[in-house]
Formats: sequence, C-alpha cells, structure tokens
Amino acid sequence: MRKFRKGDRVIVLTGRDKGKRGEILKMIPKENRAIVQGVNQVKRHQRQTAQQEGGIVVKEASIDVSNLAIEDPKDGSPSRVGFRILDDGRKVRFAKRSGEIIDD
Repeated sequence: MRKFRKGDRVIVLTGRDKGKRGEILKMIPKENRAIVQGVNQVKRHQRQTAQQEGGIVVKEASIDVSNLAIEDPKDGSPSRVGFRILDDGRKVRFAKRSGEIIDD
C-alpha cells in the first residue's frame, strides 16, 4: 500500500512552489514522483499537429513525493501518513497529526 494515491489532496513542503496545495493527477511509483495539479508548472514549445494547435503550452511537471505532505482531512494542515488495521481487517491510511482516517 502506498502513502500517496491519485486524487489525494497534498501540500508542497519545499522548492519554488512551497506552500501550494493541489490534487494528485498521476502517480509514477517507479520513479517515486507525482504530478500535482497547479504545482511545478513548466512551459513547453509544441509543434502544431492536426489535433493540437502549436505554441507555448504550460503544463505540470512531476515532483518528488518526498517534497509532498498529505493534507489533514480535519484542519487542512500538512500531516504524515500512517497505516492502521481496522477491526474488520481492512488496512487504511490515517493522518498522524489528527488520527483521522484518509481512505473512504
């Protein structure tokens, strides 16, 4: 089980986007990286094709997961992630800051 998943709300801890919040759009587990909405935006020059218009396109680049912290569901502050086995045998993630369960 991974600490971060697609759809999680995260906060950037370091770098030029420190303090920004966003949702994970894509995880790249082999490289230990994630693409977060509105974070680490870069400009790419794109050639015109039949489907797309050419020009300078702004899109999100990947960011290392060590620079991210999960947003606490209770108060929205950065929190670490822990794992807990529930009474019914399910393994769930929880925010270590508040103890709130992250998984639905």
